[in-house]
Amino acid sequence: MKSTPFIALVALQLALVPAAQAKLSKAESGMAKTVETEQARSLALLEKLVNQNSGSLNLEGVEKVGQMMRAELEPLGFKVEWKPMRDTGRAGHLIATHTGKADTKRLLLIAHLDTVFEPDSPFQKFVRKGDMGEGPGAGDDKGGMVVIVAALRAMQAAGTLKDANIEIHMTGDEEDSGTPIEKARADLIAAGKRSDVALDFEGLVRDNGADMGSVARRSSDSWTVTATGKSAHSSGIFSAAAGDGAIYELTRIIQRFRTELPEPNLTFNVGLIAGGQQAELDAGGIRATVNGKTNIIAPVAIARGDLRALSPEQIERVKAKMAAIVAEHAPGTDAKIAFDPGGYPSMAPTDGNRALLTKLNGVNRDLGLAEMAPLDPLKRGAGDISFVAADVDGLAGLGPYSTGDHAPGEAVDIPSIARQATRAAILMSRLSAEKR
Repeated sequence: MKSTPFIALVALQLALVPAAQAKLSKAESGMAKTVETEQARSLALLEKLVNQNSGSLNLEGVEKVGQMMRAELEPLGFKVEWKPMRDTGRAGHLIATHTGKADTKRLLLIAHLDTVFEPDSPFQKFVRKGDMGEGPGAGDDKGGMVVIVAALRAMQAAGTLKDANIEIHMTGDEEDSGTPIEKARADLIAAGKRSDVALDFEGLVRDNGADMGSVARRSSDSWTVTATGKSAHSSGIFSAAAGDGAIYELTRIIQRFRTELPEPNLTFNVGLIAGGQQAELDAGGIRATVNGKTNIIAPVAIARGDLRALSPEQIERVKAKMAAIVAEHAPGTDAKIAFDPGGYPSMAPTDGNRALLTKLNGVNRDLGLAEMAPLDPLKRGAGDISFVAADVDGLAGLGPYSTGDHAPGEAVDIPSIARQATRAAILMSRLSAEKR
């Protein structure tokens, strides 16, 4: 069945709500019309972006997507800068600024140019399948960049962009960040400190069919536990001379993590484990080389995993508990835990973030759309907005809805592009008119 055009759907919904609730200004109604009128243009841009591979490690490809976005933003009055990041092992970031009235709020828009799909992936091209657009990064996050452009074009047509103070950061390494991360995210962090509102254009999350508002994102850290023991004949296992061996020690630690660490909004995963007579990780920590025999007590065992929490306090508390568990050793063993540098911080659900969701729900009310409830942070991964969360109020999930992200078959819900662009255009117009 052919889907109802977004603007017609909005008109129908507005007809069903009391007139007192429908408060779109003439400019805001014009923005909704512009977004719908230019939907074909937005889809053409999406297809162009998706068909250019920009895996995080394809530095030239990321730069080409940056050039495509420059071509969209400069005609809208943005000053665009490419910030090279080759010394971090990544391509760089696109930074665009639009200067408006001096005394109004400064908005920071966040998206990313890269995808998880490198040039050797068989998943490379955009394919339209009814109301879905399938392709690498179609939702995460090329669809988000298209929403930004569509919203800004609508603002320009309505006359609300000219006075708006907007800074856009499109990072080139969100999916696989450069190192050191302090350098890779320095510009974004600085932008957060000079902004009043941060809006993240990664994908919209739906829960039981309902659009949700993201006021929080959890952190993402990686850890490594290395256990050691005495190499000896297996017949002596558990004896005073031989001890328990490294694998039993590592097993003890992981089981205690599982039973003693759980608490609300926390997850911790073991993603790789190896142990034996010899065991070592590659430089990236994603592959292990191991050998051993059943009749030799393993002298080394290694586990790597991740840790996700909702606040800096929770992160530090859980890390301390993990370290304490590791510090208690089985007989004849030793163990150490190390946390990788450069993890993603958390975006806690602050009152300021909730207030922004209330403003977005004001837009929804005036459009005749359902209110968006706060999303459970367990249902959202880490993202770049978390690097500015300590300094500025923010909302995530302003990009389109998509399915199958990070896997072949990733597909964006095409009607959601117009809906999200309309929401964003009106929200940004209202926020940018507020006094600092």
